[in-house]
Amino acid sequence: MFPKTSFTSLIVGVFLLYVLHTCWVMFGIVYTKPCDHPKGDGCISPYLAGNPRLQLSIYTALKPNADGGHSLIHREEEFDVNNRFERLVNVSLPKKTRKNGTLYAMVFLHQAGMDPWQDPHQVHLVTQLTTYMLPKPPEISLITGQEEPQKPEQQKPGDHSEPDRPVSHWRSRLTLNVVSENFLFDREALPGDVHRYMRVYHSGKKMIYLPLLFVDELSNRVKDLMEINSSMSELPLIISYDSIALGKLRFWIHMQDAVYSLQQFGFTEKDADEIKGIFVDTNLYFLALTFFVAAFHLLFDFLAFKNDISFWKHKKSMVGMSSKAVLWRCFSTIVIFLYLLDEQTSLLVLVPAGIGSLIEVWKVKKAFKVHVMWRGFTPTVLFGKSDEYEKRTEEYDTLAMKYLSYVLYPLCLGGAGYALVFVKYKSWYSWLINSLVNGVYAFGFLFMLPQLFVNYKMKSVAHLPWKAFMYKAFNTFIDDIFAFIITMPTSHRLACFRDDLVFLVYLYQRWLYPVDKTRVNEYGLSYDEKEKEKSHID
Repeated sequence: MFPKTSFTSLIVGVFLLYVLHTCWVMFGIVYTKPCDHPKGDGCISPYLAGNPRLQLSIYTALKPNADGGHSLIHREEEFDVNNRFERLVNVSLPKKTRKNGTLYAMVFLHQAGMDPWQDPHQVHLVTQLTTYMLPKPPEISLITGQEEPQKPEQQKPGDHSEPDRPVSHWRSRLTLNVVSENFLFDREALPGDVHRYMRVYHSGKKMIYLPLLFVDELSNRVKDLMEINSSMSELPLIISYDSIALGKLRFWIHMQDAVYSLQQFGFTEKDADEIKGIFVDTNLYFLALTFFVAAFHLLFDFLAFKNDISFWKHKKSMVGMSSKAVLWRCFSTIVIFLYLLDEQTSLLVLVPAGIGSLIEVWKVKKAFKVHVMWRGFTPTVLFGKSDEYEKRTEEYDTLAMKYLSYVLYPLCLGGAGYALVFVKYKSWYSWLINSLVNGVYAFGFLFMLPQLFVNYKMKSVAHLPWKAFMYKAFNTFIDDIFAFIITMPTSHRLACFRDDLVFLVYLYQRWLYPVDKTRVNEYGLSYDEKEKEKSHID
């Protein structure tokens, strides 16, 4: 009754609907319907349309309601909404803040020459200048035992913070925005995200909204935080201001709310910082490109995962497949997972890496035909036997690894020795994991070469999982785009480009060794064998 639809086509269809729905939602966020009748009573007019003289005043307080007093830290006398500026001020820290306390900033935009606390047309926002995080563990030289030198303001005799106890950190940047466009809002179609930042007063029959002041919390990055101790009497604060369009303000409000929601669900400050970096470190055009690239990356990841699992699930023979390459891939994914765990990486990266490690362990079990038999509580590991064709593949694989070891082992040992002498680490375990992961990133692509060597010796590529391979190849080129867009370690960026070279060699081998029906496919069978079996059954 209905045409048969493949699972892959269904997933692609759902993916396209998701992309279209997301585009529609994004359009609804950045576009605001203006008031159709400017002279009517249903419009809310901007206060800035009258070009009032304004001042910007910033105070600090120990409590968000300013109970217990407040201190003025900066005042911008001639404040122009359209003029961008950046000011560096030194903020005195109260005694309670220095003893692992908090400090708030109260930002006022008010009429020039008036006390902001008495101005009926002022707008203000309260934000924290401090946040709580676990202190970074000290790094030492494993050879000499010498600790990493501290900055003078961070040193204090007898000041030892507990490593598992969150301590107060200083946010060294305060980013402010005001909507500069004189937008006429419709009272009946007022966006809910803007409503909470809007203060309205009546002037006769007209409704007028005061300037839309916004504190950009997304600009507060972990890399800009400074740990506070009792010896610090004052700390620098960069006050940055720029005007903002209404569409960008609404988008920023939604993104800020999303990050806050993640923190309420248990995400740490560092986890949230990974998401902030996507929005802060790129402009809106790159952000849109990043969204589409990430969406296709997710699609190809899923399809590659599906086809890879299907391939290995039905795999019965390792003819033409490099078992050592499978073992290396398992080892490298586990090393990268342990490295990310040691670096306390975001859960967004850690969880997929852990799942990938489990899948690679399952592949090793299939490749080496490992079976675990339980006799009571005692496990017995059994290995399957290899046939003549698999043994020939093993010979080629062993020969390739022999040549590869002459280059790989000296490079890895030399890099680990250099890091041990000149780089400081938290522990010996940290040095070991960092050395292994550096070897994986720098020389890991060399372990793809044994498969190329096996292909060359057998003059065939029919045994490879080409569907999963092509999806992964698309992701490789997408990773190249990410390498330019997203901030990442240099070693990881180089690892993205090194895979391109190996992929091109694979494509060359596919062209060089055309399809031959007498060669074995990825399941250890040839087309001729299938025809013989079919004739026998008939």
